Amino acid sequence: MPISDYQTFITDSTAPCRFISQDAKIESWEDVLPYFENLKSRTVSNEAELWTWLEDRSELNAWLEEDMAWRYIKMTCDTLDKTAVDRYTFFVEQIDPEISLWQNELDKLLITFPGFDTISFAGSEILKKNIRKDLEIFREENIALQTEIQTKAQEFAAISGAMGIDWKGAEITMPQAGVILQSTDREERKEVYEKIQNRRFQDGEKLQHLFTDLVSLRHQVAINAGFENFRDYMFVSMGRFDYTPSDCKSFHEAVEKRVVPLVTRQIQQRKANLKVESLRPYDLAVEENGRPALKAFEGGQDLLDKGKEVFRRLDPVLGNCLSAMEEKGHFDLESRKGKAPGGYNYPLDQSGFPFIFMNASSTLRDMVTLMHEGGHAVHSIVTRFLPLSFFKHTSSEVAELASMSMELMSMDHWDVYFTNPEDLKRAKSEHLAQVIDTLPWVATIDAFQHWLYENPTHSEEERTQAWLRISERFSSGLVDYSGYEHFKSIAWQKQLHLFEVPFYYIEYGMAQLGAIAVWRNYKTNPEKALSDYLKALSLGHTAGIREVYEAAGIRFDFSESYIKELMDFVGTELEAIG
Repeated sequence: MPISDYQTFITDSTAPCRFISQDAKIESWEDVLPYFENLKSRTVSNEAELWTWLEDRSELNAWLEEDMAWRYIKMTCDTLDKTAVDRYTFFVEQIDPEISLWQNELDKLLITFPGFDTISFAGSEILKKNIRKDLEIFREENIALQTEIQTKAQEFAAISGAMGIDWKGAEITMPQAGVILQSTDREERKEVYEKIQNRRFQDGEKLQHLFTDLVSLRHQVAINAGFENFRDYMFVSMGRFDYTPSDCKSFHEAVEKRVVPLVTRQIQQRKANLKVESLRPYDLAVEENGRPALKAFEGGQDLLDKGKEVFRRLDPVLGNCLSAMEEKGHFDLESRKGKAPGGYNYPLDQSGFPFIFMNASSTLRDMVTLMHEGGHAVHSIVTRFLPLSFFKHTSSEVAELASMSMELMSMDHWDVYFTNPEDLKRAKSEHLAQVIDTLPWVATIDAFQHWLYENPTHSEEERTQAWLRISERFSSGLVDYSGYEHFKSIAWQKQLHLFEVPFYYIEYGMAQLGAIAVWRNYKTNPEKALSDYLKALSLGHTAGIREVYEAAGIRFDFSESYIKELMDFVGTELEAIG
């Protein structure tokens, strides 16, 4: 499909609801129940009736998911807004448990319908495999546990969102404070580092206890479902049909062998350039040649306006994706007190245009985050007309390929943000260095999660020691944490995935490798690489991971030899930038 044809995904309106009432609202479970009862009561005797049933169920799912999405979005935009928090909590506690029960009932019904085993359309085999997987792991006793887990995960957002420090007489958020770590004044960096870490440490024990509760609850979910541990449960739950826990551990070993030495050389060079006797943790963000931090934009609107232009230069269709979202008010970009940490692109299946949330200040990293979430947004938009909502929710290995590839393909147009050629070269170099840094951190977090859930009865002290041991495995060992050991011991607590979306992290490593391969293709033939990229994204969840990667013109491969090949390519590109 020519890239220009994707414009129809932006300009065509969403089909009107057929099954759900136009004015339907969710104020109680009674507002939802009749739709489930309708589906359960139907007689399905042929393929046409089965397809209509699937379409109506898909419409119901899209309505429920979008209602939940807006509650989550509003809650994360302001964790101090009690009404928003209460509306989200209401859905989690009163609606979600009932949905889980009824979805299981509909799954059991679906596999009995005449023709279910023989239906054949794009994505049908993946759909059938996932339905059977969901039936296999469903346990009614886990519904209450899952509700409690979601509620506790929300506590993490509230605790983190309330964090801030006093800086020169004003209270600033943690993302804003992080910008000061790029100061060329070493004493200023030291001061802000200690303020940030002391503030995190203030809630360190609270987050430790919260996480202990989460590990215990998750382990019980796994035991109830017949699994030895939560890791094995999650591999099935997440539909990881293309790789195993053993493959993940091979990835860890490959990163340790092929990437950590590259990071170590970067750290050695940083220490030499900074001319410091001891490299301290507050020396890691500053530009190592003594230049002020790059400032990519002035405020959220400037970030977005320039982002639209970068996407437009890649192709006008991509720029139009962000413009359409802006017209709908689907951005909240700037950091402020009470806002939950992190960033995300939240798909909105019913309306078709996602919402981007982030905590921007002014940094290069913030700009890259918009490129990243913008890639997710494009993915959401090019799948909006797939016939079933199931097909719009891809595996995370594919979702992150969309976002990380966009980061790299967009680099040649970053002069929109950095008009000075030297600043542009710096931005590219710093980002590629960060690409290399990403892989050891991904391996660290993933290896930590494997340990956590393979050893579910561990104490908090054992957890701390495991974290220190695993993080040391993937580090250069050149950073001096003397006097800051207590900060280092809780560094994992800043990673929201551990609290909110367990085992969603190895995908960043796999997708980073895929994105480098997409970028390598783009450097050779931009038009073909971009066309292949959009073709792969438009498959949604109608195809498996390997098939999607192949459509993008790359391999789903995280072997040691492939990692070395791609790291060599990144190294060559870094040298070419100069």
